[in-house]
Amino acid sequence: MKKNSAGSTRFVGLDVHADTIAVAVAEPKGEVRSLGTIANRPESVKRLVKKLKVEGPWKACYEAGPTGYALYWQLEKLGVECEVIAPTLVPTKAGDRVKTDRRDAERLARSFRAGDLTAVWVPDAAHEALRDLVRAREAAKQDELRSRHRLGKFLLRHGRRPPEKMRAWTNQYLEWIKREVKFEQFAQQCTLADYLNEVGIRQFLPVSLAKVPGQQRIPYPRFPDRR
Repeated sequence: MKKNSAGSTRFVGLDVHADTIAVAVAEPKGEVRSLGTIANRPESVKRLVKKLKVEGPWKACYEAGPTGYALYWQLEKLGVECEVIAPTLVPTKAGDRVKTDRRDAERLARSFRAGDLTAVWVPDAAHEALRDLVRAREAAKQDELRSRHRLGKFLLRHGRRPPEKMRAWTNQYLEWIKREVKFEQFAQQCTLADYLNEVGIRQFLPVSLAKVPGQQRIPYPRFPDRR
């Protein structure tokens, strides 16, 4: 991130959590002060932007984290310059172990003004949608594997083995389970049905996710200027 060249610009640090945002501002050549905490809701952010704009030009930053980029996109739509910061590259003082939302927001604002922060690339809506799809497919494949393990271990515990040379998890294998594997105990038969149903659902999900149209053209991302 480049060092501040606009002498009147204030630097706002946002410590973002699921329900709250701690706000601090670093004046161009003066103090760093806390502005308190607001709810992490679009209407609260809109009121904050309106309030700060009255006091002059400003730009904001917050650390990348589990809340994603929703705040960045909202601020961008409201005409606020914002950067999402790599949390592992935020400077910290040796021995400073006291962490509060207020102190974290002030630290961000101070480092932002000094030009000591490193911005990460922020995806646009199309790239983020593709990333969501990739995450969903990976999670679905993991769930599919877990469901197969549960069913396989259940059959193994009860000595139910398929005929020789029958490959596991083929359609033939699943049909064998449905036709041939029976339990005298009603509870175990219910367990088998539940495991089979789960395997069927988990098999379907990765396939359905893979059928998302591949004709979409997503432009190559622009990364932050590191100079």
